[in-house]
Amino acid sequence: MAIENVRPTRLELLRTRRRILVARRGLKLLKLKRTALIQEFFALSREARELRGDLQRKVARGYGSIRMAEMLEGAVRLENVSTLLPQIHPVRVATKNVMGVRTPRVDGNAYVPLEAPELLDLPTSIDESIRHFQGIYVVVLNIAEKENGMRRLLKEIEKTKRRANAIENVLVPRLENTVRYIKFRFDELERDSFSMLKSVKRKIEREAEATLGAPVAA
Repeated sequence: MAIENVRPTRLELLRTRRRILVARRGLKLLKLKRTALIQEFFALSREARELRGDLQRKVARGYGSIRMAEMLEGAVRLENVSTLLPQIHPVRVATKNVMGVRTPRVDGNAYVPLEAPELLDLPTSIDESIRHFQGIYVVVLNIAEKENGMRRLLKEIEKTKRRANAIENVLVPRLENTVRYIKFRFDELERDSFSMLKSVKRKIEREAEATLGAPVAA
């Protein structure tokens, strides 16, 4: 609303001051929310970094076990075993609420690799390779959960920052300008009223002097 369209009344002044108080409370809450979101973002970032390091180690061990199994059993045997591997176990994905942001939660701890009867009598080297890569799968799920949550938190952090900036740099200054404008109009009205009262007083005094100075009729 343009400042020229504001009605300079005491009710409007009180209403605008209340809006400033509400806006400042909202700004404080937004800043607290942004701080909490940033803390959660960095916590997830640390967890994701640790998981990526763990993933690198597991992948290195997994490929090492594959090479060992290939040397002991042969590439053809490994290829035949790969055709017997069951499909990946379905993963349950839920959501959790972090300061109003819904982030995914992968139930990786409930992951139980499916067993195939044909895999029960595998050589130890091949069985160890399979279990290494099943462990890698769980780590990849956890990394996906953390990184997806980080992206959603970052988006909400930017959104919260824009809203806080709009309140702090646009809304509150505009409302404060409105308050100053209303007070300025009050001062103008007070000066006009004072001038009018002085004019009325002078007029009354002149009329009184004229009445006192007029000759009394015989």
